[in-house]
Amino acid sequence: MLLEAFVARGLTDLVLSPGSRSQALALEAARLERDGALRLHVRIDERVGCFTALGIARESGAPVLVVTTSGTAVAELHAATLEAAHAGVPLVLLTADRPAELHGTGSNQTTAQVGLFGPLVPVIDVEAPGADPAADPDRRAAGLVDDVLARIARRPGPVQLNLAFREPLSGPSGGEGFAPAAAAPETVEPAPEAVEPAERSWAFRPGPEIVELAAVPGTVVVAGADAGAEAEELARALSAPLLAEVSSGARFGPHLVPAYRELLRTEGLGDRIERVVVFGHPTLSREIPELLRRPGLEVVVVRGRALEPFDPARSARLVDGVRATGPGHPTWGRSWVGRWVHASRALLEQPEPPAANLSDDYAKRSRFARAQLEVLREPVTRRLLVEAVWNATWPHDRLVLGASRLIRVLDGVATGRRITVHANRGLAGIDGTVATATGVALAAARAEAPGLTRVLLGDLALQHDVGALLPVAGEQLPPLQVIVGDDGGGTIFDGLEVAGNAERELFDRVMYTPHAMDLAALAAANGWEHRLVTTRGDLEAGLAPSPGRVLVEVRLAR
Repeated sequence: MLLEAFVARGLTDLVLSPGSRSQALALEAARLERDGALRLHVRIDERVGCFTALGIARESGAPVLVVTTSGTAVAELHAATLEAAHAGVPLVLLTADRPAELHGTGSNQTTAQVGLFGPLVPVIDVEAPGADPAADPDRRAAGLVDDVLARIARRPGPVQLNLAFREPLSGPSGGEGFAPAAAAPETVEPAPEAVEPAERSWAFRPGPEIVELAAVPGTVVVAGADAGAEAEELARALSAPLLAEVSSGARFGPHLVPAYRELLRTEGLGDRIERVVVFGHPTLSREIPELLRRPGLEVVVVRGRALEPFDPARSARLVDGVRATGPGHPTWGRSWVGRWVHASRALLEQPEPPAANLSDDYAKRSRFARAQLEVLREPVTRRLLVEAVWNATWPHDRLVLGASRLIRVLDGVATGRRITVHANRGLAGIDGTVATATGVALAAARAEAPGLTRVLLGDLALQHDVGALLPVAGEQLPPLQVIVGDDGGGTIFDGLEVAGNAERELFDRVMYTPHAMDLAALAAANGWEHRLVTTRGDLEAGLAPSPGRVLVEVRLAR
């Protein structure tokens, strides 16, 4: 009854992990899947399951149900739930619990699940159902669902619905698949501020505070993670350079400045900034937070889905939207933007490979062929890898970026390209990247979206999510290409100041953490195709689309 109420309100994806206390919910989910009302995704590991739900919700924009049993199973949801809370991704956590009489008795798999996620995640604690024959389970379930969805509509993010169940946990198979008493939790009436289903939207609704800004010299627009196309539109309207991170969804347009990090340190550009408008959550550079802490700078931060607006100096004007006033692209505006854009292009220019030689001179053609061969034999660098992945990704594709060194390299060199990019930058944790990408691919396949879902991450990020590579019985998984930059360990830490003064042996032991992972064996064990890329010449074939699940191992030097 509870799951039917969620399905009736448009929640049709559910991720669950098996367990005893949640068996009634699990069996009902299986029945709804059989009837074609629900898309069910079963994952052995709750951690993998919750990140998969996160990916589905990221791509689809709709809340996703997550079902777990009690005890440590709930704790396994913590990392993905915190990411969802900070990034404003809607999840509904249906956590099964022991009834009140078992708490405080040392009962098996019984702990304090209410408040487990701290103050960031609203929780509705529902006691186990009683035997009141006058109770109306349908009305109670509907009221509870409306309460949950009203909370998400007010503040996008996860909500925990903690459901206690008494034994017997399920009954003989029937119309519902389990005993009605266990299926209908004792719940509260709808909250007075609950949003009616017809009015509900999963998209964040901007508040009334829309500020009007005139185009003035010295303005830049910063687009962090999940900023969206609105940032690019405003940059054009304000005649402002666009400093857009690669995970922003705004990395395109004529005002884009890919090499913004270097230029923020450049005299005559970075030091001339007088006003900054911020969208999204910038996390990929030190230069942006340093800029926003500059005394006397006017900072306007546009609230979005994220839990906290990005305001490192605690001095920004927080608004719900920005509207440009006055004429766009004045004479000074073209000059101001042009200096940034041209300087960025100059910084990113690379020498071209040898041009085709059509001479009839045999010696010249032979030298050209040898030069071409040498180019193809060049080892793959990080820049070469990220540019190849970026250029291979088309507007109808999806690119998921892990919290690895590679996302920062890509952020420094990626040219303008309007493609869908996902990255868990709410907390920027290293975990769950493959599972998140699997969820993104599932949501795209459900929507019959064309193209391929690619994942770019480092070897440590892959090790954090090896469980997401496991084959899944009973579910057709969509194509997925996981591209792993394997440099033998955590070279992202080589950029820390401590790397220059710590003893190399000690640093490698606790920071670099070298590994001996055999990616070919890992792929074979989990039924993935394995491709090895060691040279520039291997890249094109390595990144070629495929209808299956492919693990691309790219060897990189430390």
